[in-house]
Amino acid sequence: MPHIALQISAAPDAELARAAAALVADLTVEVLGKPRELVAVAIQFVDRNHWFIDGRSLAEHQRRAYHLDISVTDETNTKAEKARYLQRMHAALSDLLGDAHDTSYVHIIDARAAAYGYGGLSQEQRYQAARQRAEG
Repeated sequence: MPHIALQISAAPDAELARAAAALVADLTVEVLGKPRELVAVAIQFVDRNHWFIDGRSLAEHQRRAYHLDISVTDETNTKAEKARYLQRMHAALSDLLGDAHDTSYVHIIDARAAAYGYGGLSQEQRYQAARQRAEG
């Protein structure tokens, strides 16, 4: 947690992927307060000729775009934190990509704790285990 899938309209580029992954991880830690060691980022490149907005390819628009999905455990971030994340992420990715189309998306997926986890344990199991340890 969290898992982040980022699509970028560009040819595959290892340097851009590394920069985007670092940027996304940094903002996720800074704005949403997620532990850096649990932030996983997967980057996929989509050719601008294969990405369409309003019936025209991004190549025709002469723009770039992105789509970011981030899964977080439900009830771990406020509406204000999520709004700030969307704003800052759009600004940062627009700067990185160079004038990203406004029809670029960030989707924060609030996943139920019992249905989301890592390392074979749900977030609910982790919560209950920590609670039991605290109660002694």
